Amino acid sequence: MRRQDELTAAREAAAENAILEMRLASPALAAPWRAVARFARRKPLGAVGGLIVLALVVTALLAPVISPYDPRQIIREDHDRVPVYVAPGSAYPMGTDHVGRDIVSRVIHGARISLYVGLGAVVIGVTAWFVVGVVAAYAGRAVDLVVQRVVDAMMAVPGLIIVLAIMAVLGSSLNNVIIAIVIGMLAPVVRTVRSQVLSVKEQEYVVAARAIGARSARIIVRHIMPNCLAIYLILATYYLGFAIILEASLSFLGVGVPPDVPSWGGMLTAAAQGHITKAPWAGIFPGLAIFIVVLGFNLLGDALRDVLEPRLRGARPGLTR
Repeated sequence: MRRQDELTAAREAAAENAILEMRLASPALAAPWRAVARFARRKPLGAVGGLIVLALVVTALLAPVISPYDPRQIIREDHDRVPVYVAPGSAYPMGTDHVGRDIVSRVIHGARISLYVGLGAVVIGVTAWFVVGVVAAYAGRAVDLVVQRVVDAMMAVPGLIIVLAIMAVLGSSLNNVIIAIVIGMLAPVVRTVRSQVLSVKEQEYVVAARAIGARSARIIVRHIMPNCLAIYLILATYYLGFAIILEASLSFLGVGVPPDVPSWGGMLTAAAQGHITKAPWAGIFPGLAIFIVVLGFNLLGDALRDVLEPRLRGARPGLTR
């Protein structure tokens, strides 16, 4: 009897393993990995950009674990000595700054600030202005006229000036930086989305939907927005890098995040204020981090544009096979 129960349990376990293997080998689960492999094969620079973005995300999530010191901590060695302006070496891979803080720890935690600002600005700003651009372009007439006059007024002023003015009113804080960047990206995002919607809304399927009496809200949600998703993804990847540069610029100018927050722009400010000749590594490493991360987002965004943009896809059909 016991032998029969053991055989039955073994058969059930084997059946469960077979079902699990079938599920893992199913096309639905294998398709995303095949798509990623095809993307990496046909767009190697885009794959490099994706790896850089992935490294940024992992670094930001694991910053408290992989960081050797607290980013705000002033290191005190034996006999209470503070290691100020220590060059990169085995003890401090990126050296220390003018008050004795570990630069590698501040660069690692700076990834969290950059990712928070970038994602916050994109999720709020690009999504909100994408919806505004779609609705304004589809509605036309008075709605589009009002939105475009606002866009024209904002396009007449450099974006950095608008963001600086907003920060002067709101004050220095991380969330205020996101608000300023979101407002600053209104004009270019709305204008880009509007141009895409103007061509999509004249397609046959949209005209047919209007002819059978479909409501405007249904047409926008079911037909317009899905066919503008490619431009949304392209804008999102572009403005992730743009937001990181803008946050670093604001921090460098002294109106971004507070000085004690370990942001890459703030580290550049500290290095530029008389310390660059004494400790050039204090500015090289955060500047290199900004360069690599923004390059990664731009490479990924360019690759996604080539793959997802319908006009480019039609000109280069090999990308979508």
